[in-house]
Amino acid sequence: MVSLTLESDAFQNGEVIPKKFGYKHGNHNPPLKIKGVPDNTLSLALIMDDPDAMGAVGKVWVHWVLWNIEPNSLEIQENSTPKNSIEGKTDFGEIGYGGPAPPDKEHTYIFKLYALDTKLDLKEGSTKKELENSMKNHIIAETKLEGRYSPP
Repeated sequence: MVSLTLESDAFQNGEVIPKKFGYKHGNHNPPLKIKGVPDNTLSLALIMDDPDAMGAVGKVWVHWVLWNIEPNSLEIQENSTPKNSIEGKTDFGEIGYGGPAPPDKEHTYIFKLYALDTKLDLKEGSTKKELENSMKNHIIAETKLEGRYSPP
């Protein structure tokens, strides 16, 4: 059995995220590859956040929330969202991807992918907390991809 994995052609797990994916440098989401989706998956959800922001701004900063990704989606292309998926609100106060923008030092950004046994009934602009509450008791598998980013 293959387990759920998330990879990127732009950076390796634990390595540096290229500048063009940063909030102030193009703000394009990196390309992501999805593998090992369980057979009983009805949708995928993705959360990108920055736990290192806790020291700088007092909370985990939310950079991207995306759900109802079709389970047969094998990639999220650079600067795009999968067809029929829905995006939520970031801590920048915007809907869609908000790239890394550490205010102080290098931060680690975590892309968390969830395989769910349901499609979620959430409207565009919902928050990470609303997404996490909707996913409760529906997560079949999860994985993560980490990348580092430093201020310019």
